[in-house]
Order: sequence, then C-alpha cells, then structure tokens
Amino acid sequence: MTLKEFFIDQLAREAAVSRKTLEQVPEGKADWRPHEKSMALGNLATMVATMPSWIGIIVGSDEFDINPPGGNRKPQVLLTRQELLTALDKNAAAAKEWLANATEEHLMKPWQFKTAGRVVTEDPRYVAIQESVLNHAAHHRGQLSVYLRLNEELVPAMYGPSADERI
Repeated sequence: MTLKEFFIDQLAREAAVSRKTLEQVPEGKADWRPHEKSMALGNLATMVATMPSWIGIIVGSDEFDINPPGGNRKPQVLLTRQELLTALDKNAAAAKEWLANATEEHLMKPWQFKTAGRVVTEDPRYVAIQESVLNHAAHHRGQLSVYLRLNEELVPAMYGPSADERI
C-alpha cells in the first residue's frame, strides 16, 4: 500500500466519523461554549468540517502561515448542520483528489507550518497530514463530542460504542 492509498483510506474513515458527529450539532448555538476560555461551538464544528481541506494546503504548497504578518485569517463560521455537512463532503472530496494526484516522492518532501512568519514545525508532508490533519481532527471531534453531551445531544459511536450508540 502506498502512502497516498493509506491516507485516502484514512480520510474516508475519518470523514465518516466526522459526519456522524456533525449530524448531531445543535443549530442556533454557534456562540455556546462550556467555559470562557473554550472555543465556541460554531467555530469548533466549522473546524471539524473544514479540516480535510488542510490536506490540499499541505500537498499543494510548501508552507502555510496561520497568522501571516499583517494578515488576519478568520474563517467564516458555518451556522447550520447542512452547511457543516456540505463543507465536510466538499473538503473530503477535494482532499481525496489532492492525495490521488500526489506522488509518493512529493509526500516525502518537507512542509512548514508557520505563525507570524515563524516556523512552528517542519516535517515531511506525510507526517503533517497524519499529525496536523488526521490526528488533529480526531482531537477536535473529541472536544465536539463533549460539547454535544453538555448540550444534551446524542454522542455518536466513533472508535467504539458511546452511551448513545452501540456498535
């Protein structure tokens, strides 16, 4: 199995888990947060829906600056369940396409993550995809599952059963 085949398979499994989670996000609570230091529900759900697009950034560029000098990156918050699901589907399909067109050699090349021009990490692209997208998405889905529970929503089974869904 090649790296890109591995990641395409991982992406499909992770997108399915993200979809199940996003299907439970309550509407009208985008500003809700469990604590003043916590991310707002709408921002967190939007992040889960859009994280697959980061694969295109990693494969398609040599670096990404989350906070470019003089710039201001503020993603639009998706407010409805349908917007979240549509974004997830679109971003997962685009990520699959980026991966399908990548060469193994390209996935081995270094990629930089920056903030305000400062290099935070520099890793081969395949490491960035695993850690900065797939693992990171699992982390934020876990956060989102806590938000769901605190809002009396169903928590879907992800990697095993939940109190609400047996697998």
